[in-house]
Amino acid sequence: MKDHIVRVANEAEFILNRQRAEDVHKHAEFESQCAQYAADRREEEKMCDHLIGAAKHRDHVTANQLKQKILNILTNKHGAWGAVSHSQLHDFWRLDYWEDDLRRRRRFVRNAFGSTHAEALLKAAIEYGTEEDVVKSKKTFRSQAIVNQNAETELMLEGDDDAVSLLQEKEIDNLAGPVVLSTPAQLIAPVVVAKGTLSITTTEIYFEVDEDDPAFKKIDTKVLAYTEGLHGKWMFSEIRAVFSRRYLLQNTALEVFMANRTSVMFNFPDQATVKKVVYGLPRVGVGTSYGLPQARRISLATPRQLYKSSNMTQRWQRREISNFEYLMFLNTIAGRTYNDLNQYPVFPWVLTNYESEELDLTLPGNFRDLSKPIGALNPKRAVFYAERYETWEDDQSPPYHYNTHYSTATSTLSWLVRIEPFTTFFLNANDGKFDHPNRTFSSVARSWRTSQRDTSDVKELIPEFYYLPEMFVNSNGYNLGVREDEVVVNDVDLPPWAKKPEDFVRINRMALESEFVSCQLHQWIDLIFGYKQRGPEAVRALNVFHYLTYEGSVNLDSITDPVLREAMEAQIQNFGQTPSQLLIEPHPPRSSAMHLCFLPQSPLMFKDQMQQDVIMVLKFPSNSPVTHVAANTLPHLTIPAVVTVTCSRLFAVNRWHNTVGLRGAPGYSLDQAHHLPIEMDPLIANNSGVNKRQITDLVDQSIQINAHCFVVTADNRYILICGFWDKSFRVYSTETGKLTQIVFGHWDVVTCLARSESYIGGDCYIVSGSRDATLLLWYWSGRHHIIGDNPNSSDYPAPRAVLTGHDHEVVCVSVCAELGLVISGAKEGPCLVHTITGDLLRALEGPENCLFPRLISVSSEGHCIIYYERGRFSNFSINGKLLAQMEVSDATRAILLSSDGQNLVTGGDNGVVEVWQACDFKQLYIYPGCDAGIRAMDLSHDQRTLITGMASGSIVAFNIDFNRWHYEHQNRY
Repeated sequence: MKDHIVRVANEAEFILNRQRAEDVHKHAEFESQCAQYAADRREEEKMCDHLIGAAKHRDHVTANQLKQKILNILTNKHGAWGAVSHSQLHDFWRLDYWEDDLRRRRRFVRNAFGSTHAEALLKAAIEYGTEEDVVKSKKTFRSQAIVNQNAETELMLEGDDDAVSLLQEKEIDNLAGPVVLSTPAQLIAPVVVAKGTLSITTTEIYFEVDEDDPAFKKIDTKVLAYTEGLHGKWMFSEIRAVFSRRYLLQNTALEVFMANRTSVMFNFPDQATVKKVVYGLPRVGVGTSYGLPQARRISLATPRQLYKSSNMTQRWQRREISNFEYLMFLNTIAGRTYNDLNQYPVFPWVLTNYESEELDLTLPGNFRDLSKPIGALNPKRAVFYAERYETWEDDQSPPYHYNTHYSTATSTLSWLVRIEPFTTFFLNANDGKFDHPNRTFSSVARSWRTSQRDTSDVKELIPEFYYLPEMFVNSNGYNLGVREDEVVVNDVDLPPWAKKPEDFVRINRMALESEFVSCQLHQWIDLIFGYKQRGPEAVRALNVFHYLTYEGSVNLDSITDPVLREAMEAQIQNFGQTPSQLLIEPHPPRSSAMHLCFLPQSPLMFKDQMQQDVIMVLKFPSNSPVTHVAANTLPHLTIPAVVTVTCSRLFAVNRWHNTVGLRGAPGYSLDQAHHLPIEMDPLIANNSGVNKRQITDLVDQSIQINAHCFVVTADNRYILICGFWDKSFRVYSTETGKLTQIVFGHWDVVTCLARSESYIGGDCYIVSGSRDATLLLWYWSGRHHIIGDNPNSSDYPAPRAVLTGHDHEVVCVSVCAELGLVISGAKEGPCLVHTITGDLLRALEGPENCLFPRLISVSSEGHCIIYYERGRFSNFSINGKLLAQMEVSDATRAILLSSDGQNLVTGGDNGVVEVWQACDFKQLYIYPGCDAGIRAMDLSHDQRTLITGMASGSIVAFNIDFNRWHYEHQNRY
């Protein structure tokens, strides 16, 4: 019995011990799960906290922008509460982040953070000046500080100082879907690299900066004020292109381009993360511009693959695109970006003569040899560099010709020091002071000489030299350094042949597009992007730079020592970075202009097209003056046509036959030679079904029917008409003549309409101006053929923006989607420039006698021609500078600019078409006079035929070729 009890007791103890062990294990497991759950919750809460903080900041910034916009509308001198003497506070400007189709940044917008940087003057005076200067500049600084202090107070009250609200308390923001991917990332901005977290949902990208990061806390708040996206949110629907990018020579970055024509750049931990991010984003590829499919594999392709697959080289060879456009394409696919100053786009010096009073662009001696790098142009200096390479003795580093690069962050800031935000960036990089004037970019001629003589200067140019005259002028009053006893005059000294910055930029651009450059440019491409970039060919061409400028020269992830890695990164940033190599064989040359003369539909066909000025006259039976002409003649349209509208609102869809340019083409016949380009609308010609072409709806009796009352969509399928008594404008089908939409929005009769250029799919902006002194911006959906996005909605569409500032009835307007600007004129007063988001930027103040604008024409190149009553013309830059003016004796009724913005065509009551040089209103040509006044004009898509609407009820087609007035082609006609 005793043994049995002991055995049972032992068994019971064993079982109890096992159960206790299981309990301990389960308890430990439970505690572990609790700890893991708590950690997950903490991580989740941290993520939520990030998202909440980002939402708070975004909402605050958005609210501030809206509040400031309203205040600007009201307090601007053209606003309801405005005064003529406007506050000095609003006279500061900065370069906008908006890019046009050629990736040019040209718009200047109001700068709430602007100042004259008087504190930099003080530091400069202490370093360079006398004791008297120091006292003087201290006084300047003290008074300026008071001004800035008051301004800052007012700014904060107005809610415009985004920096103030950058790191504020949090508020919840609902994600539009589950988080698909979350990863550490760095936001790459021009002079800021900010660590944070990138999150991708099913419909949006979020970036939340790590505000606790020590490096972020060290960044100057003035720089942060110009940095966008620190708490960013971007909709998938807004993404237009995704490019793979390098950062510090590592292929770990992405640049995302948005529909609002800005871009944002991120760097990731490794290439695997880059791939995951691309597959989490929309399938947009690198956009629609380069003839590449919109696929994710295209976004992940190497620059060399993009180059080979694109059609841009062939288009450049055929002269379908300009040298500027091609260089910007090469820069873009080779990794050059505005978001990283170490990888800023690089452009060549093309001229060598910066001393003469006149510059002859037909002389080869005025052009640089583009087959050599900058360092090899001066033979003496080339010998120095060659000897340095051949006698190299440093075992720690491979030999090189140049210890500085042709493109660095420092050189970019030096070029752009006169415009914000680069002024602030320059000061931030240089301990808050401007450099001595001799070491600052202050003379084009001196910069060229230095690049030819100084052994530590082999700088090439940046694209702004070819489109941004404002970079040469100190318009914001910055104090750019001090000599011993005087403040430096801080506009850039221009060559004698350029009387003003606009002349310099225009002539420099002409030189870039010249035949001398066109036939050599492929050799410069070989040096910068091609087979002479590295290897034996680079050695032969004297084109070798420090090894840390080349892709693949170092793997930063293999450097485990953080101090060593930081030193290596600093070196890479100091030396500059060579673009990705795009091709390893010679780049093909451009086809010559003379060779292309004989190709069909070439823009450079010469003498055979100039045999006659007038191609045809087409008389309509109605005899009513033709008051609107729209030549939508692109061959891919279902009905290429010239749509005309008369004063009696009878419209005609006249078929376009593209006979111009067919001469000499294969299969060309005499039948085609006698075929006129415009065929009269059969319904009008046969007088059958004219009722389908007649708009009978009642217009307000006080409206004078003119060209501004009509807009034709880009596909010729719809006409928009204004002037109706019920304050609407209306949409009619050209096929059936039926009313398809009535659009309300104004408080008085709509007096004028305008259409922007169309996007792919036919989408465009429509602007309506009214007697209520406002303009409304609408969006035309090419897919649904209506104003607005929803064809099923019974509600009336809402305008995208309301534009205010005029005091009288709006009589003329022009909208340019590429520049994102609307320029409008009222019955009296100055013309106003608005952005397409509704911000009033500036007024275009003409000469004293130019008070009644009647016609406006804006080119995507940034020229704005305004015709005022009594024959007065003015030419403005998009940033408000009056460039030229003239007076004519004719009462002008129609004006238009050529597609490149270089030539202006005018016509009026005396029936004469005249061609002018837009930049200075030099008269180029007068066509034979017609027997009636001209009421409307338009150009065919190829810029080869000008169609005018006449007061006699006819249209006249003229031969026009703008190349005949170009300096390089004049001797060929």
